[in-house]
Parts: sequence; C-alpha cells; structure tokens
Amino acid sequence: MVKRAFVAPDPGRLRLRFAARAVLGIGAAVVVCGLTGQSLVGMVIGGLAALLALFTVADATVRGQAVTTALLPVVGLPVLAVAAGLHDRPVARDLAFLAVVGAGVYARRWGPRGHSLGVFAFMTFFAAQFLHATAGQLPELHAAVLLSVLTAAAVRFGLWCYERGLPQSAAPAPSGGGTGLARVTTRQAIQATAGAGVALVVGQLVSGQRWYWAVGATWWIFVNTASRGETLVRGFRRILGTVIGIGLGLLIAVPLHGAPVATAVLVAVSVFGIFYTAAVSYTWMMLWVTLLAEFLYGLFGVLSPGLLALRLVETGIGALGAALAVLLVLPVTTHLTTDAWIQRALRCVHACTAEATARLNGSTTADPAARAAELEQLLGRVRLSVAPLVHPLNPLLGRKRRARRVLVLLDACASEIRGLLAVAADPEASHDASLAAACWRVEAAVEALTEGGSEHITSPVEPPAEPALAHLHGLERALADLAEPLRTPPVGSRVAA
Repeated sequence: MVKRAFVAPDPGRLRLRFAARAVLGIGAAVVVCGLTGQSLVGMVIGGLAALLALFTVADATVRGQAVTTALLPVVGLPVLAVAAGLHDRPVARDLAFLAVVGAGVYARRWGPRGHSLGVFAFMTFFAAQFLHATAGQLPELHAAVLLSVLTAAAVRFGLWCYERGLPQSAAPAPSGGGTGLARVTTRQAIQATAGAGVALVVGQLVSGQRWYWAVGATWWIFVNTASRGETLVRGFRRILGTVIGIGLGLLIAVPLHGAPVATAVLVAVSVFGIFYTAAVSYTWMMLWVTLLAEFLYGLFGVLSPGLLALRLVETGIGALGAALAVLLVLPVTTHLTTDAWIQRALRCVHACTAEATARLNGSTTADPAARAAELEQLLGRVRLSVAPLVHPLNPLLGRKRRARRVLVLLDACASEIRGLLAVAADPEASHDASLAAACWRVEAAVEALTEGGSEHITSPVEPPAEPALAHLHGLERALADLAEPLRTPPVGSRVAA
C-alpha cells in the first residue's frame, strides 16, 4: 500500500503538481482570510472552500473548470445559510441535510460539473455542523467562502494553470443511461439518502455533538463509486485509513496540543498528502484526511483520545449505513462499469501509442505524456471497479484469478507505454518505418478486444533490439495475452459482483 501511494507512476508529474498547487492555493486562501480580519472559524471554512475548489473541479477544459469554480459559491452560500439558519431546529436541519445528500448525488448525472457542485453543497452543510455555525455568523462565513474561492481560482487559472495544453481529462463520471430507476445516478441518490438517514439516526444516538461524522462517512463512501462492490470496498478502505490516521494522531496531533506554527506546517503536509495520494490510494487519502481533521480540532483545543475514539465509531456507523443501502436498496452490480472502464483504458493505450509514434516520426504537436497521464487515471478506475473481485475475502477464486490477470496485463501495457514515452522523449531516437506497422497492429488488437470480435490476436515474435519497436512488441504481446481473460466469463463485460 505504501509503495502504491508514493512510488506509483506519475507521468508528467501531474499528481505532484496537483498536490503542490493545492498547498499553495489553500495556504494563500487562509492567509487572505486572516489578513482581512477573519476569525479562526472563518479561516477554517475558507480553507475548506479553497480545498474543494481545487480538489473537486474536474471539467474537461480549463474554461469549463473556470465556469464550475464560479458556480461553487452560487450553490454553497444558500446551503450554508440554510444550515446556519436551522442550527437550533434539529428536525428541520436533519431533513434538510438528507435532502442535500440526495440532491448532491443525483447531480452526478450532469457529469463532472454536477459532481463538483453536489460535493460543494454537501461539504458546505457539513462544515456548518463542524463549526456549529449560526445565522449571526453568516456575513463572516459568506465573505470567507467568496474570498477563498476567488483566491484558489487566481492560483489555479492565473498563477499555475498547468492544465493548459493537456487533452481532455478522463475524470470519472457514472453512467447516465436510462430513465427513472434505470439511471444509475437516480438509484445512487436514493441509496445515499437511505444510508445517510441510517447514519444520522444511529450517529445521533452515539453522540449528539459529532453525529455529522457518520453522515460524512456515508457520503464520501458513495463519491466516485458506481456499483455495490465498489462502495463496499471503499467503505472498508475508509475505515482502514481512519484507523491508521487515528493511530498516528495519538502519536503526533494529541501531544502537539494545537501549537500554531507546528500545526500549520503539518496541516500543509496533510493537504499535500490528500491531493498526492487521492488518485492512487483511497486508504492513504483517508489517513491524511483524518490527520487534517485532528490538527484542526487541535487548533480549536478540543482534541483528545476520547474524541478520536468517537470519530472511529462514527466512521464505522457511516460505513455500515452505506453498506446496508447498497445491499438492500436498489443494488447496482459492477459488470457494466467494469467493462466500460476496461474498454476506455484499452482505447487510451492505442491513443498513447499513436501519439508516441507520431512524436518519434517528427511531430511537434504530439503529446504522449498527457495521454499517458490519462491512462493512469483510467487504470485507477479499472482497479477501483475490479477491487471487489480481487479482495482477499472474495470466495470466487476463478473470477479473482481472471480479474488479477487482467490487472497485471493492463499494468504491463502501461509499463510498455512508459518505456515508449521515454524513447520518444529522446531527440536522438531513430525513426523506423516499421513503427507505423507496429502501431497499426496495436490498433487492430485494441479493436478486437473492445469490439467483441472473434478474430484471433497474434502474439508477436521476440522483440527487436531497437527500443521503440521493442516496447511496441511488448505492448502487442500484453494485448494478445489479454484476449483470454477478457473473453472468458466473467471478466470484462462478464464481471459481476
């Protein structure tokens, strides 16, 4: 797990830039809030607003990202007003919270923008519970959110807009096909609302002060999942990351007693960890989220071992609510989503190959590194979708073996792509006429795998000594080997969980 989080491939160093920019943007937002006279409460909600603006906005174009960022306060400020206004009316507050949960998940049907706005709305309501916000604090809180989103946008679109020139993002979005209950987002909205309802009731029985932790756990377990199996595995990983984070918090955060300078440094480290590990390990991301929450509670002077134990209990309640919802309320199986992500990854393999070959043939506009970064995103989605099948507790050994074989071979494809990119980056690399033929064979193999044809995919002979052709032949071999597990039930379109 450690190796996957910190040694995972990072083509174009996009994860590193993502994390570094987040620290800069969030830090700048907190400083701006402080310089304008905001209290600690204002700086905290401002930092959260900046974090969400930098973390959740994932439109395919820079212009689309800017539009979504501008819409965040339009959604968040009214939700914050409702949450603060209902502070002393618990029944109405709880019903409003559940409505925000359902609407936030349902908004995923409109793609990345709907997803971002739904997350921002939920987290705004959540933050109001975390800070015990009241109507009298609204002017300060609204100002903090606006200042922070504006500051984060200035960093993202002005100071450090590394997305310019990259191809369209492969940011995940659930399937929007069908109508009514046939639509995945509709079913998930109902599931999330039911799970959050269970978490809210049981969470309040355990703690009248920190019950919102349980609702938050249920919500985040549903984020970026599209099936029953994915949600159950994500719940397990959330609990595991929380346990590890609490253990580290007992060693680091509790003895720190909220010391301002040391806490500020460790908050920055935690933010970097969240952004850097999010794409490769949900467990590690949750570890850093837990540490961040602990440091913030330390600043408020309320952190204690008892509070950490309560957080673990509430997280478990939230995970249980999510599990009951996906198992009992309109369950969604994994086979369709798994097949879709595998096919997208295979098509991206061909796109990477074509871009690298074009670069080797002298093209100055080809950008294989950006395509490789997209491939890493897609492989992450494949791993998430297949995770229920390869989990140690899965008793279906045949399916587990085939799923693992698919993952190994897709990783082999990615490894050959990275090798090909390294060759393409060398200005002295040779331009061989046989590159086009090899690229065409890769395209044919991908089409055979994704179109469901019955044609035989031939594994190449021993690769030549020329580096680029060697990587292309290795890619052909991995694609040929993929034919057997993908065409043997139940992997690919035949995976079920």
